[in-house]
Amino acid sequence: MNLKQSKRQNVKLRLGISGASGFGKTHSALLLAYGMTGDWSKIAVVDSENSSASLYSDLGNFNVLDLSAPYSPERYIEAIKTCENASMEVIIIDSITHEWNGTGGCLDIHSKLGGRWQDWSVVTPRHQAFIDKILQSSCHIITTARRKIDYSLDVGSNGKSKVVKHGTKEVTREGFEYELTVNFEIVNDQHLAKASKDRTNLFSNTHEFVINSKTGERLLKWCNAEPFTVKDVIEKINSALSVSELTALYNDNPAFQQGLQPQFRSKKEQLEKLSNPQNFSTNGTTNQTP
Repeated sequence: MNLKQSKRQNVKLRLGISGASGFGKTHSALLLAYGMTGDWSKIAVVDSENSSASLYSDLGNFNVLDLSAPYSPERYIEAIKTCENASMEVIIIDSITHEWNGTGGCLDIHSKLGGRWQDWSVVTPRHQAFIDKILQSSCHIITTARRKIDYSLDVGSNGKSKVVKHGTKEVTREGFEYELTVNFEIVNDQHLAKASKDRTNLFSNTHEFVINSKTGERLLKWCNAEPFTVKDVIEKINSALSVSELTALYNDNPAFQQGLQPQFRSKKEQLEKLSNPQNFSTNGTTNQTP
């Protein structure tokens, strides 16, 4: 038993995408996965949604494993193993909702055992084995989950009322989100997403956005990057040669934005002063501002 210094290197992503039906979970997952691989043939979709993934075959030649009932935890585990053995890089499980609430899923198993509290002692280990397989997989894993649907009557910009569909609670066992690196919730039928959990700090302070391949590229970069220390970031701030370079450094390191705000601001002011022609005389010497 030995202690070692914490280090992030070649992390395998565990990412969730949830939303109401029709909000674009599958399409978003595919684009994100392609951003991480750059190769459609390295992406596999475990599809329990009536072959809905195949509707997006025009995107590229990704692989599909159609999963039909019964949706037991063991069948999901077998499907993940099949994808791993085929040397996939990203596995999309679309969706995990059936493992919990589908025919032959955990709630169905519990009901058939009698629906008693003590019957969870049989069901919970089977469900946990499924969760453990996701966490221990050698591949990046993207899961999708349905959300229960609710409706509201909103007033549009034209002053007219309209019915708007919303996703509410995820249809899977409570607490699954805590196992993930990142969890995106697609909030409307315009496919806008927000991060309800984000261990990467890449999306914590961003506005709602549409998930695309660039999202996957950013996440892959985070997975493979050596994490910066405070000293590393300060050195990069001091060596920045332009405001655009400094801005990129700021945006790429959200974990340091608040703590190193004075350093970023001071360097920005310095670079702006140097880029202002009024601060230089005709013979090339700097005009000092009092």
